[in-house]
Amino acid sequence: MRSLVLKASWLLACLYAGLFALLLLVLEWTRPGLPSPLRPICDLRVLNHFIQEARDAEVAMKSCREGCDLTEAASVPQTTVNFEDWEKKNAMEQAQEVQTGLWLLQQALSLLRTSMTNSELNSHIDSVIRNLQSITAVLRSLNFQEYTPPASAVGLEGTWRVSTAAELLQVHLNFLRGKVRLLLLDAQACQQEAS
Repeated sequence: MRSLVLKASWLLACLYAGLFALLLLVLEWTRPGLPSPLRPICDLRVLNHFIQEARDAEVAMKSCREGCDLTEAASVPQTTVNFEDWEKKNAMEQAQEVQTGLWLLQQALSLLRTSMTNSELNSHIDSVIRNLQSITAVLRSLNFQEYTPPASAVGLEGTWRVSTAAELLQVHLNFLRGKVRLLLLDAQACQQEAS
């Protein structure tokens, strides 16, 4: 019975988190005095919400003792940012790097989801995967070139491999706080709306 109650409370928490993000969007669009609404991700409160959910998943994973690890190593994006190199890239190159990283994270998190036997953490992983899909959709709406994922992660530049769920979730969190945030802060569509 306790397990059922815990599962139900996690589902409600995920539902409330999604409703909170939607509420932020609606409130921003209907706020008086703005000539036009900000695009949802141009308002970094939405990205901050996704980052908080990534933190929550990471904390929950640290408390897991069994049934919550990867069955095999997964390729993930490097999260370190050399600002000099980053600024030399044009917006399309930056977007390509972020989209590749998002794709790698989705692949790795899907692998984690299928290998986990701890049902209490499944809702966290599902939420994180949905958030990555939302960010990918937002990038498309910001007029970045359509991303075509590679056939395989093998040999992709700028990647490394993780073997634990904790490492994977740390990379996910750092990628959102780093390269995704940088790309969105400098997105031309967001700059035009801010002026």
